[in-house]
Amino acid sequence: MERFNLSTKNMILRGTTTVGVVCEDGIILAADKRATAGYYIASKRVKKIFKIDDHIAGTMAGGVADAQHFLETIKYMASLYRYNNKRPISVKSVATLASNILFNMRPYVFLVESIIAGVDDYGPSMYSIDFFGTVTQEQCIGRGSGSSIALGVLESEFKPGMNVSVALPIIIKALNAALRRDPFTGEGIDIVVITKREGYHDLSENEFKHYL
Repeated sequence: MERFNLSTKNMILRGTTTVGVVCEDGIILAADKRATAGYYIASKRVKKIFKIDDHIAGTMAGGVADAQHFLETIKYMASLYRYNNKRPISVKSVATLASNILFNMRPYVFLVESIIAGVDDYGPSMYSIDFFGTVTQEQCIGRGSGSSIALGVLESEFKPGMNVSVALPIIIKALNAALRRDPFTGEGIDIVVITKREGYHDLSENEFKHYL
């Protein structure tokens, strides 16, 4: 997650690790907390998992300002849909909306990659979206500079059909691997779990320690 680098006058697309998995009973999203400007640590408390609705969340990797504006816009549109239609928006519709926003920015682009995930009437689902608006449905995905390290752990240990309680220690292990090896990833981990039964749940420090 990069802030504006005053020395280069541009946005550098590196400096975060965000991952997501689809479980049998829900979704898990996890991200580190570090924001960098080049090799300078600009912030140690960045929240990179964004609540879009009670059943949907998005992650951000890339330029901080672009990512925040992008996800705030999606959250507003999801709230408007709920108000006008008296029902929550589907995860796929949010992913499509995100894709349309990014695609229609051309020839300019938002410097952001995002994971949109949640649980609706169709069950748990997750979509990866790049800054051109490309959408792919995923079961296990990582974004950001440390994602290749985290995915090395996830692809060897995560299996489709796992439940949330079994997958959580694997997610933590994957993020910890990125924290140890990627210089642009650090300052701890945020984890969000979304299930049909409990909705959006941000793991507390005590819950996090339990899974450690």
